[in-house]
Amino acid sequence: MAELTHLDAQGKARMVDVGGKAETRRVAVAEGRIRMNPQARAAIAGGGVPKGDVLAAARIAGIMAAKRTAELIPLCHPLSLDAVTVDFTFEDGAIRVEASASLSGRTGVEMEAMTACSIALLTIYDMAKAVDKAMVIDGVRLLKKQGGKSGDWFAPDPA
Repeated sequence: MAELTHLDAQGKARMVDVGGKAETRRVAVAEGRIRMNPQARAAIAGGGVPKGDVLAAARIAGIMAAKRTAELIPLCHPLSLDAVTVDFTFEDGAIRVEASASLSGRTGVEMEAMTACSIALLTIYDMAKAVDKAMVIDGVRLLKKQGGKSGDWFAPDPA
């Protein structure tokens, strides 16, 4: 089994020292879904949610969350991100969120992409809960990561 990088020799949590690692271009993409009733989906698509433009708010929330990941997830490095995107796809009975984060640096951006995705989904729930309190967030996962010492990784097809 590989050495646990976030534990020191005494088993105490520590932040990994990435100072000696080479800077490389790093990209991560995450996805997730929020399932909802047809009325909520139609209200979001048509701009009819009482709180306002759900997807605009969710996009901004996701971007802001990616930038603050180190404040939310213990032992994550604060990163100077080059770009964060949050996109939405309407699916049958759901909205799919895809978030990406990128930088040139010494550590990956997987947590930033997943945080952006998760917070965008939670924002959709918050803004549309008056229309459907039974919405379900699921399937948040890393789709791919590129760069770094371990190279590229792509999620297996869930089917």
